[in-house]
Amino acid sequence: MKRRILLAATALLTAALGTQAWAQTSLRVFSGGQNQRPDLMRKLFDQYQAANPGVKIDIETGGATSELQRQYLSTVLNAKDSAIDVFMIDIVNPAQYLAAGWIEPLNAYYNISPTDVKKPYLPVYGQANVIDGKIAAMPAFADAMFMYYRKDLLDKHKVAEPKTWDELAAAARKIQQAEGNPNLQGLSIQGAPIEGAVCTFLLPYWGQGKDFNDAAGKMTLDKPAAVRGLQTWLNLVDQGVVKKNVAEVRTPDTVNEFKAGQVIFAINWGFAWDRFKDDKDSQVQGKVGVMPLPAMAGGRSATCVGGWQWAVSNFSKNKAEAAKLVRFMSSPAASKFLAVEGSLMPTYPGVYTDADVIKAVPWFKDAAAVVMAGRSRPMSERYGEVSDTIRTTTSAVLARTKTPQEGVDEIENRLRRVMR
Repeated sequence: MKRRILLAATALLTAALGTQAWAQTSLRVFSGGQNQRPDLMRKLFDQYQAANPGVKIDIETGGATSELQRQYLSTVLNAKDSAIDVFMIDIVNPAQYLAAGWIEPLNAYYNISPTDVKKPYLPVYGQANVIDGKIAAMPAFADAMFMYYRKDLLDKHKVAEPKTWDELAAAARKIQQAEGNPNLQGLSIQGAPIEGAVCTFLLPYWGQGKDFNDAAGKMTLDKPAAVRGLQTWLNLVDQGVVKKNVAEVRTPDTVNEFKAGQVIFAINWGFAWDRFKDDKDSQVQGKVGVMPLPAMAGGRSATCVGGWQWAVSNFSKNKAEAAKLVRFMSSPAASKFLAVEGSLMPTYPGVYTDADVIKAVPWFKDAAAVVMAGRSRPMSERYGEVSDTIRTTTSAVLARTKTPQEGVDEIENRLRRVMR
């Protein structure tokens, strides 16, 4: 009798375990590279698994830059590979990926209209992720380009925060001359043909109050303004404010040089703050300020918004469960967790003023206004071509292999057919 009971119990346990294993859903998530903090995403995935024991989440990482991640995902998704269920993409990619048929729209999984989906978020993220009434993706965390500066040097030499690029040039030259350090750069920007160079082109252009495209994505390039913007950078090189090999400067170069105390003003993304504050080899701990980017004379300050979005693969075999995970990862609670634990910028305006967030990341109270006024790079179904054209041409102008006029002519000629 005991033996029959034991066998029956064993059979029931085996059946139960078999049913549990069969019922479990495995999701594979591509979570970007190091700057997207996969370590923190893993902690959020663990929270989700704990609350949803029938779900197992595997994480995949790779690609140090937006371009490399885009290349990898393009390969996987072009092959209609179902191995990845959820992936993280740059703010400029939802329209492109949706048009390519790579994204599963989330409308059917959310009991909320696309208009209402956008409302809680910073405006630029709602606009980027809802396309022609389709919820293409959901915001993961925000980002923007900031003007970091040596607060100690501006205070020492009684220099006010510059409001225009002309004021910045004068401030930088004054400090450089007073310090007498030949290795001290006035301003570091990214001129290598990387994604950051798209922003390098747009910042002085937007700073004149100009738009690169209309709401429908059609190019509205003001060529004289674009030429003035590129010429502004060359003038700063000629004045000794920006270094001559700027066409070789990448995002990590700016971070490392500013961190080493070799730069007065530096344009970089939000992640750089923790590098300046926390890295053991940082020479600028406690000496860094953050301010809005300068405007062109007569224009207005504008910054380049970045940030990352969660999307469900159109080829996933677990779309409903993947959509639930995306909703969790784009929630206010997840946004607050990423802000407190990793200084990743919230996509919800209210999270910037949360007491716990301000305590953990005091500079966010100043960052909110900058991000709110931020602008996105052109959102196009053919963004890869848009990016390639702007960044390679901008780098060529900064290397002086093309004049600003030649560069702008090339951008117009190549993108007129792409953005129409």
